This record gives sequence, structure tokens and C-alpha cells, in this order.
Amino acid sequence: MGYQSNRELNGKRLGKRLDMTWIEGRFEENVITTTMEDAMNWGQQSSIWPMTFGLACCAIEMMATGASKYDIDRFGAGAFRATPRQADLMIVAGTVTYKMASRVRRLYEQMADPKYVIAMGACTVGGGPYFKYGYHVVKGVDLVVPVDVYVPGCPPRPEALLEGLMRIQDKIKARKITKGEQKLPIPHHSGYSALNV
Repeated sequence: MGYQSNRELNGKRLGKRLDMTWIEGRFEENVITTTMEDAMNWGQQSSIWPMTFGLACCAIEMMATGASKYDIDRFGAGAFRATPRQADLMIVAGTVTYKMASRVRRLYEQMADPKYVIAMGACTVGGGPYFKYGYHVVKGVDLVVPVDVYVPGCPPRPEALLEGLMRIQDKIKARKITKGEQKLPIPHHSGYSALNV
């Protein structure tokens, strides 16, 4: 008597009455069925390319996240790109000054769509301790580019940046391609945000 699969044994046990679904037995083993949208989202969330971009001391923690101890590559985001045209994630790490704000916006506009932004550190999120006494510091990078995930801390630990990356991956996973264009909030200097129409 040769090898029999579990499916054949179950079929013999049930006799003529088979309680299998209509798709059972129509494909070979190790075949997965999914939607095109889920496959595209899975592919994108598993191959995020951050831009090599650090402004101040938080960039050291971003480099530590890419190093061997924390290894951001495990999450599919280890290929730091040196050009915005190949990147789809901007991690703004450090103090954003008004002089640098126009360059941050220009780099953001050169990135490929869909693009995502992580604001890393207290200075990036809200100006940090500098905006009270310094006239040159932007009170949050969300006044310059739309931010998807905020990672607080001064400086935030590499684990916090990895958590922010996982929140970006959750956002990509939940994205609906068939629903039309995604509307992103555009922040204003007044503190209120309006939808991009």
C-alpha cells in the first residue's frame, strides 16, 4: 500500500459524503489565494526604502537602528537610499530650521509616490527646547511636510523608531487601492489641517 494524503484518507472515511469546500482539491498544495490589492500592499510594506537623511543628533539613533544590534533590515526597510527618487520613506531625524525647511520640502516632493514621513524626536515633532529661545527653529516638521507617524523622545530609542516603522507598515497594509486616491491632510501654520482636495 502506497502513501496516501490526509485528503484521501478523509475522503475514504467519509465515503460518498464529502464535506469539503468547492475549492478543496482543485489546486496543488502550497498554493495561496489572495487579492491583488493585498499582494501589492504586502510587497510594498516588505520593501520600504528610507532616505538617508539626518539633520541632528536623532540621526545617530537612526543609524543605530540600521546597525546590527537592532537591524531595521529584519522589517524590510534596510536599504537606505541616497537619492529621494528611489526612496518612499523620509525619516526626519533632528531639528528642522527655517533654512533647512525648504530643502526638506524639496526632497519630499522629489520622492516617489506613495511616500511616507516619520517625524523622529522632540525637535522634529514640536521644535524641542530650541523653539522657545531660538527664532530659527520650525515648530514641528508637520508645518513643512505631511507626517504619518510621530516618534517622540529626546532622542528616541531605536526600538521606538522600529515601532514607528511598524505603524507605517500597518498603514500600508490597510491601504485600499481600489477606493480611489488617498486624501492626505495638509498642515497649516495655524495648527489646523485641511484635506487635500
